[in-house]
Amino acid sequence: MTSAPRTTVDPADEPAARTLPQLLARNAREYGRLPGLSWQSAAPDSDGEWTTFSWAEIHEHTRNLAAGFRALGVGRGDHVLLMMSNRPEHWLSDLALVRLGAVPVSVYGTAAPEQITHIARNCRARLAVVEGAAQVAVWEPLLADADTPLERLVVAEPGAEAGHLPYAALLREPAPEEFAKELDAARPEDPLTVVYTSGTTGEPKGVVLTHRVVMSNALALDAVVELPPHVEHICYLPFAHIAERMLGIYLPCHRASHVYLCAEPTGVAAVVRKVRPAQFFGVPRIWEKLSAAVRAVLSLMPAEQRAVIDEAFAVAREHVGYRERGETPPAELEERYHRARRDVLMPMLAAGGLDRVTWSASASAPMSADVVNFWAGFGIVIMDAWGLTETTGVATSNSPKTGFRLGSVGRPVESVEIRIAEDGEILVRGSSVFSGYLQPDGSVRSALDADGWLATGDIGRIDEDGYLWLTDRKKEMIITSTGKNVSPALVENALKEHPLIGQAMVHGDNRSYLVALLVLDAEAAPAWAAANGVEAAGGLAGLAQHPAVRAEVDRAVAAANTRLNRTEQVKRYELLAEEWGPATGELTPSLKMRRRVIRDKYADSLDGLYEG
Repeated sequence: MTSAPRTTVDPADEPAARTLPQLLARNAREYGRLPGLSWQSAAPDSDGEWTTFSWAEIHEHTRNLAAGFRALGVGRGDHVLLMMSNRPEHWLSDLALVRLGAVPVSVYGTAAPEQITHIARNCRARLAVVEGAAQVAVWEPLLADADTPLERLVVAEPGAEAGHLPYAALLREPAPEEFAKELDAARPEDPLTVVYTSGTTGEPKGVVLTHRVVMSNALALDAVVELPPHVEHICYLPFAHIAERMLGIYLPCHRASHVYLCAEPTGVAAVVRKVRPAQFFGVPRIWEKLSAAVRAVLSLMPAEQRAVIDEAFAVAREHVGYRERGETPPAELEERYHRARRDVLMPMLAAGGLDRVTWSASASAPMSADVVNFWAGFGIVIMDAWGLTETTGVATSNSPKTGFRLGSVGRPVESVEIRIAEDGEILVRGSSVFSGYLQPDGSVRSALDADGWLATGDIGRIDEDGYLWLTDRKKEMIITSTGKNVSPALVENALKEHPLIGQAMVHGDNRSYLVALLVLDAEAAPAWAAANGVEAAGGLAGLAQHPAVRAEVDRAVAAANTRLNRTEQVKRYELLAEEWGPATGELTPSLKMRRRVIRDKYADSLDGLYEG
């Protein structure tokens, strides 16, 4: 493809017109010695040692990688598929391709073969960079697929090439002058990436995001958070998820911050303890699991020690309440809060590496009020946000700078405006809303109406102070046989307030009442059993059948029902022992429930709950 002329826009004159290559050049020039990327070696004898690239090294390395991609025939506008975990080859390849003017497309590591085939055909990519032998086995059949243009695989793991190109071969000496003219010539309206929706229903759709919409969103996010300069970010969500793409790639380039790669989400707690980050983002399931782990420890503490902690929790929540209302806490409460933080809460947070956190956030699904209140007991306010891949991530957010309401998803960021349609659906438009969906012929199909509004599919309300309260997905609303509408997320979050219940899915479309599938929490259940003298053979499966556990879950369901109206109440349930996850298909890679998959998998159980 022919190269585009280098942009002449001065980033200082129009910040939203900056491009990612311009940010990389600035970082190399002004912050060249600062760390930009760190990762742990996976070598058996490395003892988890960390390697770090400065921003100057990142700039040089991505230039050489870009030369290697160019030598393979990759040019401006070409899509290149990436399926790797959060390893340096993924992060650096992404930026190298952007510098070349190509369009990186990350694919979830848990994507099914048919989803991979759909994505490869939809974006017409001729090259894919994959992690190792397991990924090669999945991708190789596409090379012989006449309907898929894929021609070549590059393999990141040494020794796993199996006849394909090793990743190390991409690194080239500084490129010739002709190539240098093509490098870093991106324009604000050029596609920066295509992010495929994770597919809770139907086939993934390719969301085209330009440099301009990404920069617009980055500037809007900076306006609602206060962070130290060059802040650390722990990168553990998949790069195919818009949240990690923004937080782990684009915002670090914008802020010249320091990214720590965590290849496996299961290792994030260890990395948090090492890094002690000032910011931490987690989808609701991550915060649920963290709170369950802490609660499990608390449940085993002596009563006297627990009483001291509970008192500190109460003081912190009272302090948070004043901040939520925009009021200055009384001097006496301020003193008690600082004493509780110093003597009780900070040592506990330090043990988990969360003692420096000044910005904690969540998005992707409605957050349980119980989990939010639990962390408020530490003085940590989870700034819940909301948005879609199509809105470049965050569209509304709570903010320690501009205000927050626990339970809401905040107010619109500067780059968007929102309104509520007559049926309750949230509509959004603005400068950080996507260009449209990629079509197989290379065109982009807009999903906006004539006035520029995007119908999000989410249901919500806006209160008198402008805060958005998220109710549910429009397509996931349960309509009972009596014609009543029920928000499943509302009911599920009420059920999950008990620590024994780690996951929940309610069911009742076209039925006269609701039933539920409940999953025992893998960390809280054993701790609860130990604290209550319950012994059961067979681990979680045994606990799920134990009369004492069943009686406690009965009480938990009954307690949840008291807070719900009659239509929302759960009449019967089945208690499961195996946690749902992306690997077994019940959750998307971004940890949202695939309700259809769960309904199909447990169809007999759900039907059985309506019998007898």
